[in-house]
Amino acid sequence: MNKKYIVKLTQEEREYLNKIISKGKAAATKIKHANILLKIDANSEGWTDEAAASVFSVHPNTVRGVRGRFVEEGLEAALNRKKLSRPPRTPILDGEKEAKLIALSCSEPPEGRVRWTLHLLADKMVEMKIVESISHETVRKGLKKMN
Repeated sequence: MNKKYIVKLTQEEREYLNKIISKGKAAATKIKHANILLKIDANSEGWTDEAAASVFSVHPNTVRGVRGRFVEEGLEAALNRKKLSRPPRTPILDGEKEAKLIALSCSEPPEGRVRWTLHLLADKMVEMKIVESISHETVRKGLKKMN
């Protein structure tokens, strides 16, 4: 298979990776990525992605990702896990909606009620079209941040 990214480690990088592996004090993924880099290095063993994946019990895409990050971003990026550029989902409550929730919770409860419940607050926020939908748990977390 024709590889897009070729890993060629320098002697210093190889020594650094061996030090990480021999100490065993780093995170498990960092040690595993160090092992992968040493095995797929074109200057030494030059294993295939599939061989390295089966030996280290990872998916071949993981090996490809480590290889790509090493070539494009450097050694530290290849060793550490990829950082998310944004949260997996956008928060339901931003600052403005959270302020409306707090104002609503401080207002008078509905007729026939002594106090607001989380379910009542969630239903009222949907009724007032502040949010499309919201769970009582999200309301609880939003109110908890007040303290």
